[in-house]
Amino acid sequence: MSISYRSNEIPAILIEPTYRRIRLKLGEEVIADSAKAIVVYENGGHPVYYLPKSDFREDALEPSSKTGASPVLGPRRYWSLAGEDSAWSYENAPDGVPNLADYVTVAWSAVRWFEEDEEIFGHPRNVHWRIDTINSSRLVEVFVDGKLVARTNRAIFLFETSLITRYYFPVEDLIAGTLVQSPLHSYCPYKGKASYYHFELDGKRHENIVWYYPEPLYEAGRIKGFISFYNEKIDNIRVSAGDAE
Repeated sequence: MSISYRSNEIPAILIEPTYRRIRLKLGEEVIADSAKAIVVYENGGHPVYYLPKSDFREDALEPSSKTGASPVLGPRRYWSLAGEDSAWSYENAPDGVPNLADYVTVAWSAVRWFEEDEEIFGHPRNVHWRIDTINSSRLVEVFVDGKLVARTNRAIFLFETSLITRYYFPVEDLIAGTLVQSPLHSYCPYKGKASYYHFELDGKRHENIVWYYPEPLYEAGRIKGFISFYNEKIDNIRVSAGDAE
């Protein structure tokens, strides 16, 4: 199945097969296991896995009286999973929209999700989205409060589909200011779990404007331990046109 649909009244939807084995676990207990899942991109949002209802454990889903609706896929039928109305399907799609009556998805936080043997976090990775990490000798200079605080020709440029370039560099190339560990963490399905620093300069603290990945996912392994400044929250990141002098 691979269907793209758009009309003047209904936002875009893209439905594609996935050739990855998708499993759902409640704790350590497998409640769904499928090699026939599909991926639904609704209205430009994150991808969502839908599994054939027949690939759920027979006693996993109970009918629920809860109802809802999607502006794209139509009326939503809910299913109770472990006592919570956290699974749903669509059985009466609007005209022209693919019939998903035989497929069920589950609220992301209600279960543990696995692609093949790897647990995934945040949301499924979009196969149309990619990251590239590339070494560069171009001079990168970081300015905070009008002051040059970092200067490097050892940066790794991280290019991510549709997003601005991020510049990662060794902490040793920080030339002013102090990094103060923050309790904040975030998760990127493409890079992994990020940790943050506050940045103190001349007695002023800028909260959570620097981050790093202690143990990035394999695809982003080059940036392990490197730091990056939040471009949008500082004065400027200046990048030379050619090699650093």
